[in-house]
Amino acid sequence: MHGANYREGNGQVFTRKEFIKGKPQIKITKFQGGKRDTYKYCVQLCVNENIQIRHVSIESTRLTANKTLEKTAGETGYYSRLRIYPHNLLRENKQIATAGADRISEGMRRAWGKATSLGARVKQGQCIMEIYVNAEHLVAAKKALKKSCVKMSGTPTIKVIEWNKPSP
Repeated sequence: MHGANYREGNGQVFTRKEFIKGKPQIKITKFQGGKRDTYKYCVQLCVNENIQIRHVSIESTRLTANKTLEKTAGETGYYSRLRIYPHNLLRENKQIATAGADRISEGMRRAWGKATSLGARVKQGQCIMEIYVNAEHLVAAKKALKKSCVKMSGTPTIKVIEWNKPSP
């Protein structure tokens, strides 16, 4: 199974997990990391197109960004947060490819498929992940998100927002 097969979200979303035996477990271990504090900047990873992202890809993006940023800022120098959750069940109709498979397999007849993975449908311009940092770690946060966006499909952009502006 390739991620390119599920990049576009076609049809209605299937999210009713209570009816499925053997549903896939979510691979994302944490949705927040670092130390929650008041930071000056918010660096966001946003998507430029309507896309469907698998939970394995989301987790590898999160891990890469956090590990890269921990090397420079430490565990208490930033706060990261995932902004999406993979609700959608992705199904696959696996075909048998052995000798005599034409007598056993039903082909496309009754092709409902088994739930193999989870995915999140993301709209154009939606934020996937954000990292809160102070001015001394701003370049490192941008570098961490740039390094981690390779793990995702599509073409993401990185936005920097000044978060806590000092009042005059």
